[in-house]
Amino acid sequence: MSKVLIVAEHLGGKLNPSTAKCVSAAKALNADAIDIVVLAADPTTVAAQAATIAGVTRVLAVANAANAHALAQVQAPQVAQLAAGYTHVFGPSTTFGKDLMPAVAALLGVAQVSDVMKVEDARTFQRPIYAGNAILTVQAPEGQPVVATIRIASWPAAADGGHAGIENVAVDAALPTHTRFVALKAGKTDRPDLQSAARVVSGGRAFGSADNFSILYALADKLGAGVGASRAAVDAGYVPNDMQVGQTGKIIAPELYVAIGISGAIQHLTGIKDAGTIVAINKDADAPIFEVADIGLVGDLFQLVPELTAAL
Repeated sequence: MSKVLIVAEHLGGKLNPSTAKCVSAAKALNADAIDIVVLAADPTTVAAQAATIAGVTRVLAVANAANAHALAQVQAPQVAQLAAGYTHVFGPSTTFGKDLMPAVAALLGVAQVSDVMKVEDARTFQRPIYAGNAILTVQAPEGQPVVATIRIASWPAAADGGHAGIENVAVDAALPTHTRFVALKAGKTDRPDLQSAARVVSGGRAFGSADNFSILYALADKLGAGVGASRAAVDAGYVPNDMQVGQTGKIIAPELYVAIGISGAIQHLTGIKDAGTIVAINKDADAPIFEVADIGLVGDLFQLVPELTAAL
């Protein structure tokens, strides 16, 4: 009998799509119950969104002023207390989940299973290692809860249409005072979020400067796409590091990924291996990116990208 607790990721009153992907992973367990916990100062809006995910049994709404900002050290004791009675505690393998779930696992005295990409049974999972070049099978010990992060690039989001009940829950956990929220600094953009966008266009070092990325932004706007970049472009200072796609950046799985001026280093390919269709534009016909691309175009990006944008 499996009973799963999923920690909801949210910001600004909006539930992150990563939560619905965690539900898909929980469904693969054939769980008897799938509950979502929403930790917030006022969880009402987010809890209502979580309740509409198909397959969710109930939503636990934890209202506490200390949860106004997602601090792992503050939320972990609450999740650990709520974990009593659950066989599995899941969180997304995003920045949020990678920060929170190890702390939850430590408080429960168990080892975390990271980046779950496939469920074999209630205690056996697959996860990528060596930049995705090998798949490791991990078995969690019997007699203790399984704390895991879910590789969101490997799972589809669970559908809407659910009607889960919402239960207000009070958690009397001792919260630490050594960690406090100071400020949140985030880039503002009207484009889709990079990790949840259905279409993404990314640029590499070949763009040559930050100003030249305006060509990429114009194409992205035509496609309604999120914008990413290679590590080389980030290291060169052309774009901020929150746009980086790859092993040391964001791992994404859009329906369409367009790589422009990106050679295709292994660390970048790790971040896009689950994309639906990969399109590559590069002037080097021998670039490694063409080995994984479904569609490739050899040529000068400064000519081809404006032509493509104009055609769209």
